[in-house]
Amino acid sequence: MIDSHVHVWTDDCDRYPRVWPGSEFSPLHFPPEDYFRHSLPNGVARAVLVQMSFYGFDNSYMLDCLRTHAGSFAGIGVVDCSSVDVAAAMQELARHGVRGFRIHAESSPEAWLAAPGMQSMWKCAAEDQLAVCALVNPDALAALDQMCRQYPETPVVIDHLGRIGVDGQIRESDVQQLCALAKHDKVHVKVSAFYALGQRQPPYGDLLPFIRRVFDAFGPRRLMWGSDCPFQIQDGHTYADSLALLQEGLPFLSSDDKSWMLGKTAEALFF
Repeated sequence: MIDSHVHVWTDDCDRYPRVWPGSEFSPLHFPPEDYFRHSLPNGVARAVLVQMSFYGFDNSYMLDCLRTHAGSFAGIGVVDCSSVDVAAAMQELARHGVRGFRIHAESSPEAWLAAPGMQSMWKCAAEDQLAVCALVNPDALAALDQMCRQYPETPVVIDHLGRIGVDGQIRESDVQQLCALAKHDKVHVKVSAFYALGQRQPPYGDLLPFIRRVFDAFGPRRLMWGSDCPFQIQDGHTYADSLALLQEGLPFLSSDDKSWMLGKTAEALFF
């Protein structure tokens, strides 16, 4: 099995400085060894590391983790989309095991996706088959659709089910908009971060109808499970809770469906 969404960081801020303190994040220190204490007892030995936001464009800690734990991790990095050298930065990171690049909307999604640097990123991602990994709210899905139309060969991964339900409400219009993106063959969705969606209570049964809609739209080969560790393992939620929803809580999944969503999809895209 492969966990498609994990964050790691260190409290060694001298060696790995932060662009903003990040003191509100708990725990203060979450290296790979701490992650493995949760994942390995549950049968998960590989994961995709997602650059932690407070490191900004400095991917050094993630790259060091990829080197130290060769074969266990792939990486999703962050680059400066306003830079004229964004493609070169992506290609350099790709040489070190980074297979995707995270983007998020800071203001208007339309203006954000139309920026020249963003266009360069999507073009490079299409040419080198690197994933554009979008942390977006439902209001950015229309702009994402426009970019997918413009760059149909760019692999795209939508984090955390498009964050539908993050305010507690799973709206039909949002679900329809997310599912409509399945018409783009290169779009994938992370079925992840259950602790933050809907009623936010294990075993997350309220998410079942929503996930079924997404499954019917995309199929198992374009869906991948992710824990969003360490945020999943706080406030009464556990790593096992997240995994159990895929293993036991979605009765419509066949054993082959589970094998794709719990590993094969992420392996094909990131490893």
